[in-house]
Amino acid sequence: MKMEFISSKDNSLFKEIRQLQATGPKGQKARFACGQALLEGIHLVQTWVGNPGLKTLITSELGLQNPEIAQAVYDHVEICPDTRVYQLDKGLWDLLSDLVNAPQIAGLLDLPESALNPQKSVATITGDVIILDRIQDAGNVGSILRTAAAAGFTQVIALTGCAHLWSSKVLRAGMGAHRLLDLYEGWSTPQVLSAVTAPLLAATADGELDLFNMPKVLIHPVAWVMGSEGQGVSEDLMAQAKGVSIPIDPRVESLNVSTAAAICLFETVRVRRS
Repeated sequence: MKMEFISSKDNSLFKEIRQLQATGPKGQKARFACGQALLEGIHLVQTWVGNPGLKTLITSELGLQNPEIAQAVYDHVEICPDTRVYQLDKGLWDLLSDLVNAPQIAGLLDLPESALNPQKSVATITGDVIILDRIQDAGNVGSILRTAAAAGFTQVIALTGCAHLWSSKVLRAGMGAHRLLDLYEGWSTPQVLSAVTAPLLAATADGELDLFNMPKVLIHPVAWVMGSEGQGVSEDLMAQAKGVSIPIDPRVESLNVSTAAAICLFETVRVRRS
């Protein structure tokens, strides 16, 4: 296996990694520019071992002393021999603050077409879908993606204003869920209303439907709408959706959006299994 060494912070690949770690629009701009997302840590890299889209692996001398990391590198290169493997100087790893306390392994993954062309029109999305409406916290977004994959909801649409689905923080919180999902982001409300065929169900504190008393609705494909942490579901989406409430102790004002999503999705699963 050919190993390339990087010892200077002026190296173009090292600079690219730093740019991909950025949050918000700056990080999104970097991902669009290179067409790749940064996978940080052994779990994410292992998730994509054998996927030809994982074209670059970055590790260190210390990283390769970890049997789990070494095995992942060798397994991936055996399946995808054109993979480029780089070994970073220890001092450079120390500059990558997000990686300091994690196993020293990362990868660059080619973004799917839906991420590179978020405005591309999709005529119809059938079946179950989750719609994220301006959820800005990357941890919440990643947790919802992880829950979606676990519940078998494989289609997720993120409206403009959400945390970017392929950002490092969302990827880490998703724990590999991205590989199991069809993801669409940067959509507008009219795009959603035009493409999604399932009825919209909006999780909201004052919804007219009780989540635990609507089996005739949940037995069929649904489009769950999860609103932003502060403002909830937008008026435009609410006008086209049925509100669904989760019964909670009245002394508690609300649930975290990722918690609410987990309850809604797995109640849907429970109804269909019973």
